[in-house]
Amino acid sequence: MRQDLFYIPHEWFGVPVFGAGWLLILWAVASAVLLTYLWRQQGWNADTRSYVPLLVLMGLLIWLVLPRLEDISDVGSSAGLPIRGYGVMLLLGVLAGVALAVREARRVGLDPELVISLCFHLFVAGIIGARLFYVVEYWPQFRRPNPIATMGAILNVTQGGLVVYGSLIGALAGGLWFLRRNALPLLATADLLAPSLVLGLALGRIGCLLNGCCYGGLCDAPWAVTFPSTSEPYTHQRMLGQLHGFLLAEDAAGPTARVAAVQPGGPAAAAGLQSGDVLRAIAGRPVQTLGEAREAMRIAGPDLHLTTDRGAVRIHISALPDRSRPAHPAQLYAAVGAGLLCWLLWSYYPFRQRDGEVFALLLTLYPVMRVLEETIRVDEPGQFRTSFSIAQWISLLLLAAAVALWIYILRQPRGSALARAGDEPVRAS
Repeated sequence: MRQDLFYIPHEWFGVPVFGAGWLLILWAVASAVLLTYLWRQQGWNADTRSYVPLLVLMGLLIWLVLPRLEDISDVGSSAGLPIRGYGVMLLLGVLAGVALAVREARRVGLDPELVISLCFHLFVAGIIGARLFYVVEYWPQFRRPNPIATMGAILNVTQGGLVVYGSLIGALAGGLWFLRRNALPLLATADLLAPSLVLGLALGRIGCLLNGCCYGGLCDAPWAVTFPSTSEPYTHQRMLGQLHGFLLAEDAAGPTARVAAVQPGGPAAAAGLQSGDVLRAIAGRPVQTLGEAREAMRIAGPDLHLTTDRGAVRIHISALPDRSRPAHPAQLYAAVGAGLLCWLLWSYYPFRQRDGEVFALLLTLYPVMRVLEETIRVDEPGQFRTSFSIAQWISLLLLAAAVALWIYILRQPRGSALARAGDEPVRAS
């Protein structure tokens, strides 16, 4: 985990070199150059005008979000602007995905500039959708005393907080709008972009590892990873009691919090705590629900006094560890899976018989991968009184949509609106 890759200093040799003002100037110059280039190439048409609201949105993000990034409270007053690992990998994912899409566009005779324009719209719409999905799912985390502070928390995306399925929904809406305005074939273009989407996802998941989000459960495998005490996985393990050698769970028979498991040979087992014990108080704080128990554990120290339905239990450890217990590198599992899926889609593309097959394959395989990944991840709770997370429920819906899409595709005549240069064209049978 490495949230901050490096810092850009506020001043070099006493001269301010960075900040919201400089970035706004850079944004204004870049926007003017881009719009001028588009105007000279194609005139002030609908496509050129479509960039204006997106560029305005980017300017608002620089103006409102950048001041929140210069958090120097824990690293000294001269630390400067932090460059986040999550944001860097997100940017690399976008660039790699666009580069692959442009390469494939040239091979099928599609204008690369049109593909770049499409990718730009997909990216902005995808980021908006991913963030809105996350904000809706975790709304209590974004509530602030006033609307301006709340909006600032919502716009601060550099430390994580993007949902893949929200990105898919947003990109789908933005893509449909762009394809319709430019009269591009929907399914053929979706096939072209499918490998790029999962390539960007693969690199983005590495950013999740650097950020410490999307983490997995405990693991004793040689490739397990640990996280520092300032990370979400560490806090999660602490709140569930795992740093003290047990695991909290909500009693299925009622609202009380109970001990779901005790680590064999751990400090909790040595203190006499048993699986199934119902908790009444933690460190002198009465608890009933799992939420109350987790909040009490979040501030509990190494010397832990528990009151259970069987009596008092004292768990003592010399100190809380500096790092979390070993956990599954779920982010790397997802990155490797997305990388393999990208290779499979890219390899299948020349053999497609009908438009939409590559995209349908993506909608078939990725939800299966995501359901399996979610069994390892522990950062999202079950929904609708089940152990399935919201991502798993959406995966099931996507699988149903994939079945419907396959039925539609297989009823279409063979052939494609796009064919690779140098390949034998796919013709209708």
